[in-house]
Amino acid sequence: MRQKIIIDTDPGQDDAIAILLALASPKKIDVLGIVAVAGNVPLNLAKKNALKVVEISGFLDTKVFAGCDRPLKRKLVTAENVHGKTGLDGPDLPEPKIKLQKQHGVDYIIEALRSHKTKTITLCPLGPLTNIATAMQQAPDIIGRIKQIVLMGGAYFEVGNVTPSAEFNIYVDPDAADFVLRSGVPITMLPLDVTHQVLTTQKRIKKIKNIGNETGKIVSQMTVFFERFDEAKYGSDGAPLHDPCVIAYLLKPKLFEGRQVNVQIETKSKLTLGMSVVDYWGITDIKTHPRNVNFIRNVNAKGFYKLLTKRLALLP
Repeated sequence: MRQKIIIDTDPGQDDAIAILLALASPKKIDVLGIVAVAGNVPLNLAKKNALKVVEISGFLDTKVFAGCDRPLKRKLVTAENVHGKTGLDGPDLPEPKIKLQKQHGVDYIIEALRSHKTKTITLCPLGPLTNIATAMQQAPDIIGRIKQIVLMGGAYFEVGNVTPSAEFNIYVDPDAADFVLRSGVPITMLPLDVTHQVLTTQKRIKKIKNIGNETGKIVSQMTVFFERFDEAKYGSDGAPLHDPCVIAYLLKPKLFEGRQVNVQIETKSKLTLGMSVVDYWGITDIKTHPRNVNFIRNVNAKGFYKLLTKRLALLP
């Protein structure tokens, strides 16, 4: 059975690759819509980038919406230093010809969850959780209708990538993340602990570049630009492909392993704002600290890249 999903995203090269992986898997995944959110870049760029990625995929009837342009309570923090001034630096992509849907992205999420059978839609946030939290707050009745949330965000063993203690997506809107993690919806979290295991090595990207289509060339150009930041920062051989882990998990969950744990988000401390406090070792009382997140720790990186390369080869 095809999994119905809504992708919530702030593209971002790795977001773009995640979207392409999802759209390249129509027998397994039904992408109902893509909703842009401010994060890696401001909303005006995020929504444009989502349209560009849809055009790359060839699935031109995919609906793209614009959501929230700022976090719930805080000033927006962006990451052009990582993704470039457009958010998709690397390839020279034309201005998109397809148009944005007029409906607000949050209204779309609410409408989609209400109009489909309960617990048939998976939400896939690849950026800050602003849109998801806003939808839940505006329409609490949708919370029980969500099948699950599979998100990229957080960290425990890897700690932080935007501050010493916080991962970027959670840090940008910790209040939204806190609300969503307390919602009671089944949540799977793909944190830095996993994404830092799927590095864009030269051998892996060469295979993608040489798959024989335009998509492979564009993805390789994206990663070459994207990886320069992490290579300099970590001294690693390539950069982590964060967001495609969400889609890969939906397609092949056996590539991943983790455990059900309690995760809370720090929203008050100046020192640790946005930290994912993960009770990985089960220290807290389950009655007061319910195991609210399927926290993924490991991934079969070889299997991940085999899946990604095979699916990208199906695109134009």
